[in-house]
Amino acid sequence: MPETVETPQAPEAPKAGAASRLTSHLSIGGIVAPLITLVFAFFVAGLVVLASGADPFEIYKAIFNGAGLNWLLPWLSEDDRPLAAANLQQTLINTGPLILCGLAVAYAFRAGLFNIGAQGQYTVGSIIAVYVASSWAGLPGWLHVVVAMALAALAGAAWGAIAGGLRAATGANEVITTIMLNYTALWIGVYLFGLGGPLQSDTQTSVPISNDVLTDARLPVFWGDKDLQGLHVGIFVAVLAAGVFWVLLNRSRLGFEARAVGFSPPAARSSGIGVGRTYVMTMGLCGLFAGLAGSLDVLGWQFHLATNDVQTSQVGFLGIAVALLGRNTAIGTCLAALLFGALLQGTNVRNFEAGTFDPNLAPNLTTVIQGLVVLLVSADVLLASVWRRRRARRGAPPDAVPAPTTLGQVPTA
Repeated sequence: MPETVETPQAPEAPKAGAASRLTSHLSIGGIVAPLITLVFAFFVAGLVVLASGADPFEIYKAIFNGAGLNWLLPWLSEDDRPLAAANLQQTLINTGPLILCGLAVAYAFRAGLFNIGAQGQYTVGSIIAVYVASSWAGLPGWLHVVVAMALAALAGAAWGAIAGGLRAATGANEVITTIMLNYTALWIGVYLFGLGGPLQSDTQTSVPISNDVLTDARLPVFWGDKDLQGLHVGIFVAVLAAGVFWVLLNRSRLGFEARAVGFSPPAARSSGIGVGRTYVMTMGLCGLFAGLAGSLDVLGWQFHLATNDVQTSQVGFLGIAVALLGRNTAIGTCLAALLFGALLQGTNVRNFEAGTFDPNLAPNLTTVIQGLVVLLVSADVLLASVWRRRRARRGAPPDAVPAPTTLGQVPTA
């Protein structure tokens, strides 16, 4: 009787985590999907404006001009150009920290993690930056700036690494731990700068605020009036960080290990990659980006921190929308940050003529669009479903996922 030969079964493909699946969905559709998301978000926001009795086109025109983007138009009159330049400077001041917070979220996504804690890491970086820049008076000016920024980035990295360490040691979900760390950082800041707090101002004893950043520890202004919040060099720091992000993710061992773990932790572990160590390093690098963002705001234009600054800041949370709209890429994150920076500046109440728009609604337009961008990320899941059906019609299994060109990314062809 002939001996039965068993056909070896192909190993089952490892299942990716939720963040990895989201990263795969975000890579499908290329640049078309974010543009559709953006157009639809502005359309829905326009309906909100229309419901308030205002003209959406006039409001969007006011936002465009208020963000200073009309400075780029060659036909702008010379009389209007100085105001447009000042507005554009404010837009770019907003953009720098948003780039960094977007990178802090995007790097975690590429490693299969959700970094909801960029706000806490940003806060910790701000606290350290204002302390160093307001008290270490013996340092030379340029060195003072560098030390304050470096220590702020390291503080953010240490804060982010806590969540990575908890994930590695106990399996604690980083979404929960980073949210808890956000509130921990917030109330530490309120305590430090509150009345009678260790870092409260020496001169304004009745105000819950820090000492002012020393003049020689402030970021240099290269465009505009330095006494009227001209554009400082922080924007170059943020763009350089985006370049480092790309190199780190695509041309370094750390980035390869992060993407491998994001694609499949069991497979990465079988390949000899330390999954726990990668979690710690990934969250630490995310915190480094966010902590650096905090230093840009403190050293670039705030020059002090008050308890209400700590409690009301939303830069880190806005970084989530920036990363999602930017498809977790360096260039995309920079462009998305510019968009949201323009919205923050353009929706300032002073950019609207009296009676044309409800001043209580104007600043919330950015929040409306931010929420819609996050909500409409689900549209990418629909695109992924269409992709699978298209492959099924070609004869491939419906659940087959295209071979990744790089770990964690699906080709758009």
